[in-house]
Amino acid sequence: MDLGLSADQVLLRDSFADFFTKESSPDRVRAAEPLGFDDALWSQFVAMGAPTMGVPESLGGGGAQAMDLVLVAQELGRHVAAVPFVEAATAANLLARAGAGEILTTVIDGALATLALAAPVDGRCRLVQAGAVADVVLVLDGEELVALQRVGRDARPYVASPPNLGSSPIADVHLDDTAFTRTVLAQGERARALHAEAVSEWQLLMAAALDGIRAAALDITVEYVKVRHAFGVQLAWFQAIQHRLADITVAGDGARLLVYKAAWARDEDQARASDLAAMAFLYLSELAFKTCKEGVQLHGGYGYTLEYDIQLYFRRARSWPLALGDPRREYQRLATRLYPET
Repeated sequence: MDLGLSADQVLLRDSFADFFTKESSPDRVRAAEPLGFDDALWSQFVAMGAPTMGVPESLGGGGAQAMDLVLVAQELGRHVAAVPFVEAATAANLLARAGAGEILTTVIDGALATLALAAPVDGRCRLVQAGAVADVVLVLDGEELVALQRVGRDARPYVASPPNLGSSPIADVHLDDTAFTRTVLAQGERARALHAEAVSEWQLLMAAALDGIRAAALDITVEYVKVRHAFGVQLAWFQAIQHRLADITVAGDGARLLVYKAAWARDEDQARASDLAAMAFLYLSELAFKTCKEGVQLHGGYGYTLEYDIQLYFRRARSWPLALGDPRREYQRLATRLYPET
């Protein structure tokens, strides 16, 4: 198992790092709030082929591997860019695996697709990621995997997004909404398997995005304690602060290794790929928030003000993982898979 990056992957990572540095500055992230969606940035993203880069080349995509998608998701998290890459890439790959060529073509042409992670209740999917701006919503409705396609496209957002901590364009999606047409993509066991694989891929890419948040929050905090003074010396000189930063740095190195291993397992079609994706997601959900929490605290009272960038990361580190629901349920599901009753 080689988790090192190839020359092409380093170039891919650096290219998206440059792109987000230029096009997703903190000021631009703030300007996209409270919706949390930058339509102009999304258009640039589509022009780069990013949302469909994981779709096979034979279907019009970029043919990228899971590791490539992970590198893009990391850079998105590092810059908390206001585009739903994780949801869009996961949905596009699901359409490709389901053989939904006609719908996939619209996505390649720029339609924004997203995935409802949870099953609908009483005909409604609650707080779907990118639900307020999506043109296509993929839903596991009972025994059917369905695609809801928006009939007409006006200016985004299509529906109001409720205020939320992470400034994400979430919204409820009603299955009987006349703004959508319904297409059945798969049924029965195949529908469930396709959806489960997509959720696992979402976990992997979300873990990567949270790793980007963690890394950026750590950099911001380190730079701050190097310039902030207390009792006549830099905060960075205090041993207690050094130890706290060292702890989350070492934990972060391990977390990134886990994300890369999960991506490798997916690319190599390993049997435990979905388990590793869940582990990476759960670990980064905790570590990203812990890193941001340390950053806010070490900023003192400034950390809670909107003028400082650390709060942008703190709010998203807390809210992004909650799209999957209560983490305790995911821990239970993972434990059941790893230690089945005999």
